This record gives sequence, structure tokens and C-alpha cells, in this order.
Amino acid sequence: MKYKIIFSDIDGTLLNKDRQLSQLTLEVFGQLPKELPVVLISSRMPQAMTHLQEELNISHQPLICYNGALMYIEGQPVQSKEIPWSIIDDLHYFNSSLNCHLSLYNDKDWYVPQMDEWAKREENNTRVTPQVKPTHEVLQDWKPSETGAHKIMCMGTAEKINAVEKHLFERYKNQLHLYRSKDTYLEVTNKEVSKLTAVKYLLKHHFNYEMEETIAFGDNYNDFDMLEAAGMGIAVGNARPEILKIARQVTHHNTEDGVAKSLQQLFKLN
Repeated sequence: MKYKIIFSDIDGTLLNKDRQLSQLTLEVFGQLPKELPVVLISSRMPQAMTHLQEELNISHQPLICYNGALMYIEGQPVQSKEIPWSIIDDLHYFNSSLNCHLSLYNDKDWYVPQMDEWAKREENNTRVTPQVKPTHEVLQDWKPSETGAHKIMCMGTAEKINAVEKHLFERYKNQLHLYRSKDTYLEVTNKEVSKLTAVKYLLKHHFNYEMEETIAFGDNYNDFDMLEAAGMGIAVGNARPEILKIARQVTHHNTEDGVAKSLQQLFKLN
């Protein structure tokens, strides 16, 4: 099989322990055939991905953000799917006594209620600075147009996140994807979209490739469907057990340049 396109997750997959692109990764991507598209696909917002595109010299390629809820092609947003305003309003009301950190994302806007430890950690991890604005004010601004969020990031103690997850699952399990990336993090997106729906859209409407011709790299629950469907779904060694189980191949850990080493083998690079 001649593979024609690569999709790669970012955090826990492509980046090293310092959340950066290693020298080997940059060298290997630079050796890939010019006609081979490389598409970054992540739960991150656009600004937290474009600097990585620039380093990899793939800024001309599409960008899949928020686990597939928003896609950029040639600098323009397409395939946008938000969490409905009413659900966010309900979550805000539920959270009023819990006081879990809620980050709201819409396109290139990221709102936090305050610059607490959670906001500062995400700022450090993604190199993006959020806008500080109380959640109720954001919701007031969004209400007239029924604007929703491409992603909600809930951050707090495991107990608080458990409570939020239980509330959302019981009320909206048919409307929301709930990704528990760690005990203290819960990512929420619209259930109508995923990394796999975004991949399928690009293959059909932009590249005209088949799923069998794709390579996909990932490590976490939100990568499951994409890796399972890809022609060559590859898990990094640090991936969740469920991901390791369904991957066609398992490469080295992300901290050991797993993606780069896998591509060296697949494309016989130095």
C-alpha cells in the first residue's frame, strides 16, 4: 500500500517531554516527500497549532482543531460544529456551587473566568494567552446569536471532574463527547463530530484519497476511531491500553521520537 497522507495528534504523540518538536522530528518531517500532506489533528485551538505547522513547514496544509469540531483549509474556517449555548448555560449553573474551572473556546477565542493555576498551566502548555472574562458575561454575549463553544475544558480536582462528567453524561450523553484526558481534565465537544469525521471530510472534499491510504498517529481516547479506521493506525508506546490494543502498529513513546522513528521505517528515511 502506498500511503498518501499523514494525520498526527500533537500532545502525548508528536511533542516531546518539553512539549516541543524534537530535532529528529523536524529532520524526519523535512525528508518526507513534498507531495505527501501532513495534517495536524488535535483538541487544541488554532493558535496553539499554527506555530507547530510553521516549524514543520506545513502551514499550507489543513488544520483540524478541537477534536474535529473546527477545521481550517487555506486559512479559512470550515466544518464548524459547536456545543449548543443552552448546554453551556446549564453547565455554568450546575458549576456555580462546584467552582470547577471552565475554559470556553470558540474559533480563536479562549475565555477563562480568572488566571488561576489551571489557566496558567494551559497557557504554558499551548503558548496561547486566554481572555479573562466571567463565564456568565461570555454567555450573555453569545446568547443573542445562540453562539456555542467548539470546546469546553473542565479542569479541577478528580472529585469535581467526576461530578461534572456525571452531570453531563446523564443529561447529554447523546449530544456530547466527553474525553477524560486525565483525572483532572475533561474535554467536551459536540458528539456529531470527531477526529474521524474530520478526516473523512478532508479525504472526500479536499484530497480525494481513500481511508486505506492514510497514516494516523495518536495516544488517547479521542484518537480511537481515527486510528481504528486509518489504513495504518499507529499508537505511540505511551498510549492508553485501549489505543494500543486497536493500533496496527505500536512505535516508541512520544518522549523517544516515536512518530519520527515510525516514519523513518515506513518511508525508508535516514
